[in-house]
Amino acid sequence: MHRDEFIQQLWLDYVHTHPDFGALRLWPVSTPADYLTLVTLNHGAFSAQALSPALVHMGYRPIGHYAMADKGLLIYLLAPADGGSWLVLAELQTGTLSKPLRESLLDLVQQTHPADGKGQNLLCRGRPWPMPSWTLYQRLDAAHPLAAWLAVMGPRLHHAGFDCEQLGKPLDALDEQLLQSGLAHMADQQNGVFGVSNLLEHRFYPATPQKMIFSQGDEHRLCLGGLAIVQKQLGSNHEPVAELLLPLHARCEMA
Repeated sequence: MHRDEFIQQLWLDYVHTHPDFGALRLWPVSTPADYLTLVTLNHGAFSAQALSPALVHMGYRPIGHYAMADKGLLIYLLAPADGGSWLVLAELQTGTLSKPLRESLLDLVQQTHPADGKGQNLLCRGRPWPMPSWTLYQRLDAAHPLAAWLAVMGPRLHHAGFDCEQLGKPLDALDEQLLQSGLAHMADQQNGVFGVSNLLEHRFYPATPQKMIFSQGDEHRLCLGGLAIVQKQLGSNHEPVAELLLPLHARCEMA
């Protein structure tokens, strides 16, 4: 698979899952995201270590490898070799869950059909294992919301991030337009995956809740991802926004 095809598949899966974002026309639809936040877990073919060779083959350069112990995450930052969207790959460390919850989550993951655990498109083919029960989802959500998100979504694009500078509008103007489109931002520098550095003004817009059918047939509406808009606090800073995303306490790069 080539990188353009990979990004196209990621985006098609994203707008299929979040049709409210696919319908936005506040900037040209051809505008690439500055970064794409992907979420996976440290197990088998879905681990960051197993996924990395395919991403490198598609032209992504590993830039940094960071730990966010408070979130139970490892963060891998990958830059496109010749421009385009950066990747922020967040890997949930399942060891942060209690033993019963970890075993329940991994029992789901291990039900993945062997054919769905191969190939270069593991991050854009949807949830490869059975849907959890509503009870398990609730237990995971109480312990670690990202574990619950993975249980129902699988390794996937969680949200796309756009830089105001590239969109050509100030953050407040975009915020007003998004609000008129029915999207309100969260109150703090969170996006459902990690906290964001104060070097950026960051607003995260949760997607409209979508109906999900759980394993025993019960239906519930869940907000499963979103859209981020960022603006640099220092106009003279020329670093890509992806390199400024993580808060300072999480920037201790791992060996």
